[in-house]
Amino acid sequence: MKYLPDLSILRSVLFTYSIENYDNLERERFIVSKNINDDKELSELFEKLTKPEYTSYKLKQRNWYIDTLQHFLKTDENFDCVFYLFDTYFDDEILDKRQFMKVLLDCLTRYQIELEEC
Repeated sequence: MKYLPDLSILRSVLFTYSIENYDNLERERFIVSKNINDDKELSELFEKLTKPEYTSYKLKQRNWYIDTLQHFLKTDENFDCVFYLFDTYFDDEILDKRQFMKVLLDCLTRYQIELEEC
C-alpha cells in the first residue's frame, strides 16, 4: 500500500531545523551559518543534517516524502502551511518556499539513489 501525499509529513523531515529540537549548539551554529536562500548552501545543510536521519527511514517512508514533494510541486502549492508556526534556527526568512522544497526533493532523491546503489 502506498501512502497518499500529505504536506504535514514534511515538518517531520525538517524537524532538525526546529527550535523545538534543541541541546545541540554545534548543529544550531551550522544551521545559522548557511544561507537557506542559496541552493548550494541549502543542499550542504541537508547533506549534513537531513541525510543521516532520512536514510535511516524505511523505504516506504522515504518514498512517501519524495512522492509528497513531487505531488505538491506539480500543483500551485506555496508550502506556507508547512512553515506556519514552525520556528526554525534559520537566520533568514525563506524567500521562495517552492524552491526550498525543490532543493529538498533533489537531495532526498539523490539520497534514495545512493541507498539503492549500495
